[in-house]
Amino acid sequence: MGAVTDLVTFGETMLRFSPPRGERLERTREFDVQAGGAESNVAVGAARLGADAAWFSKLPDSPLGRRVVSELRSHGVRTGVSWADPETSRLGTYYLEHGGDPRGTNVIYDRADTAITTVTPEELPTGVFDAAERFHTTGITPALSETAAETTAALLRAAGEADVTRSFDLNYRSKLWSPAAAKTAYEGLFEHVDTLFVPRRDAREVLDREGDAIDIAHGLSSEFDFDTVVVTRELEGAIALRDGAVHEQDVFEAETFDAIGTGDAFVAGFLAKRLAGGDVRAALEWAAATAALKRTIGGDVAVVTREEVESVIDGADGIDR
Repeated sequence: MGAVTDLVTFGETMLRFSPPRGERLERTREFDVQAGGAESNVAVGAARLGADAAWFSKLPDSPLGRRVVSELRSHGVRTGVSWADPETSRLGTYYLEHGGDPRGTNVIYDRADTAITTVTPEELPTGVFDAAERFHTTGITPALSETAAETTAALLRAAGEADVTRSFDLNYRSKLWSPAAAKTAYEGLFEHVDTLFVPRRDAREVLDREGDAIDIAHGLSSEFDFDTVVVTRELEGAIALRDGAVHEQDVFEAETFDAIGTGDAFVAGFLAKRLAGGDVRAALEWAAATAALKRTIGGDVAVVTREEVESVIDGADGIDR
């Protein structure tokens, strides 16, 4: 996969099927089809912002599996995929029906028994860790199966042994497991995590943390010895704690066309800036700007450029470009 990789991600990517806006799933005759998955969304966002990014996973060796790889590669992401027999494995899909208030957006998953549920570390090109800067995964992947959970833990350990900085986005999904089961699994992984991304809501409801975002960051950092803790606060922005210093970042205003993938875009912006040598303060700005841009774009991924991110930041600072 090359000599140097800035960022390696690991997780499931599915195909997303969306009817035209205003149409119902039960009546539509056409779908927009795009690849989407938390970790590949981060890889795409980071790659578009200048990072050398790779994505690890397991897919069926089928037209649908190849469609995922082709789409990710079109954004400059390199792939380390274990190909499974399409007769005994499948690709996950999900259906997204956009709806405004009061109906709301509806998501239906079809991801049982997908190829990634059987993935093992031996099937993935983990030798890339020897020349990688960062490894990223999320709390979605260990929820998929016991095997996927074991592989997530093994990859985090392997990355640590190779002195790769490891980040983990809690990304709790109530449709996959209960808060109690998730809490046990997450806390079992935290000793192998350097940078934690966690929504304030999930910190309270899943990790049983109390207080505001700063209290939550200090508590988690103290208990689990994270290098960096980033707590997102929805419309109230985000905070980051590193080396005892707290940094705060407001949300950049955006007209929302599609909010799906906003959190992944935030992480992508943060990691891309850190990989480029930026400090935590600058990385938070890039995270917020990338997330704002994603809200204006349909699909799961942040199809953005460095210039657009810088323009959002400069515009908020009152700089006339």
